[in-house]
Amino acid sequence: MAKSKSLFFCKNCGYQSSQWLGKCPACNEWNTFVEEVIDRGETQKGKSTVARGTKSSPKKIDEISLVALPRVHSGFTELDRVLGGGIVAGSIILLGGEPGIGKSTLLLQMAMQIQGKRILYISGEESESQLKMRAERLSSTSNHTDLYVLTETNTQDIFAHIENLQPQLVIIDSIQTLQSNLLDSAAGSISQIRECAAEFQHYAKTSTVPVFLIGHITKDGTLAGPKILEHIVDAVLQFEGDQHYGYRIVRCVKNRFGSTSELGVFEMQGNGLREVLNPSEILVSARDEDFSGSALAVVQEGNRSMMIEIQALVSSAVYGTPQRSVTGYDSRRLNMLLAVLEKRCRFKLGTKDVFLNIAGGINVDDPAINLAIVAAILSSTADLPIDAKTCFSGEVGLNGEIRPVPRIEQRIAEADKLGFTRMFLSKYNLKGIHQDSLKVKLIPLSKIEELTRYLFDI
Repeated sequence: MAKSKSLFFCKNCGYQSSQWLGKCPACNEWNTFVEEVIDRGETQKGKSTVARGTKSSPKKIDEISLVALPRVHSGFTELDRVLGGGIVAGSIILLGGEPGIGKSTLLLQMAMQIQGKRILYISGEESESQLKMRAERLSSTSNHTDLYVLTETNTQDIFAHIENLQPQLVIIDSIQTLQSNLLDSAAGSISQIRECAAEFQHYAKTSTVPVFLIGHITKDGTLAGPKILEHIVDAVLQFEGDQHYGYRIVRCVKNRFGSTSELGVFEMQGNGLREVLNPSEILVSARDEDFSGSALAVVQEGNRSMMIEIQALVSSAVYGTPQRSVTGYDSRRLNMLLAVLEKRCRFKLGTKDVFLNIAGGINVDDPAINLAIVAAILSSTADLPIDAKTCFSGEVGLNGEIRPVPRIEQRIAEADKLGFTRMFLSKYNLKGIHQDSLKVKLIPLSKIEELTRYLFDI
């Protein structure tokens, strides 16, 4: 029998070393090396049950025949949007998110909605009875009779069942619970995650069967395991949302078959997840009267335009140092906008507490939200409400100029569709826009000082 030996792995990037190092030479992080018992014996080499296939040979790119494989509809229009149009044959997709956010619910509900496909759901965290109870709860919205459930964590046994069943879609819940006999380390270790992911990647590419992997995340929000896990897979999806809200968002961090700027919106209900095809209906609160400090922004996420509500509260600082509290937005960008307002509009905000909130519990990175944030802060400072039928879309520069934003036609169409009467935007975005056919009135701005005159007649 060959002897086992210990190796050291970097928890951040997966770099391998024969001895402990204080600083990782690959990612330059300190104190990230952990020791793992790993078996490289000759007696176990090549014993994996994954089909290795025939040896490959180099080909000219002109000689390679391109076979167009149709994408598989996931049963969710929102999930198909994020994946670039559907599930690609032979792809391996990693889904990560907070504990209890609904990762298993999403994939189990997806598996129950796909028709005409033999699906294998492999769970290393739940028993068969627990999965049956969840399926019964979701059965009111979906039903699938060709769905198979396997509770197993050993990859060699899993591939033996896969060879007998020949599924057309495989779901792994989760990759951190799997363990390969080729290694002596415990399940969830860096070497096990890397080996198990590599085995399923080889299986997906040689059999053209798509594979979904559910992954855990660390306390700082990154995917648990080595960084190479994200490099191995074809797509990385982030399932996020506030636990106090019923809404969930699927973001695409990496996608080899589509855009990474798309997102899907879901609502968590008692019988599973419901698609939200019009996110503006949930991100804009219904109200009977206007309040100061509230403004509506038209943001763009991929090919989708959404209307979101910005809430700001400006009050006199009770303590010595003014507070800056932000939810759903970058605090550094807020400080930049406050400095621009104080410099260009003569608003004394240095002694004020400023609180900013993006309604709906989502995070927004679109620079076009800057103009709405400025309007909400000005409205709260002057204690004058903004008309509920007014929206904003523009980027604010350091000199107080209103910069143009991309895809302005889609933003204007969203505002016009929702019945808004006024839309503030950069004057440089008006080129080629025909306002005659629009119900919404476009108000161009070049400097931030003009916004106060239009809103408050000062």
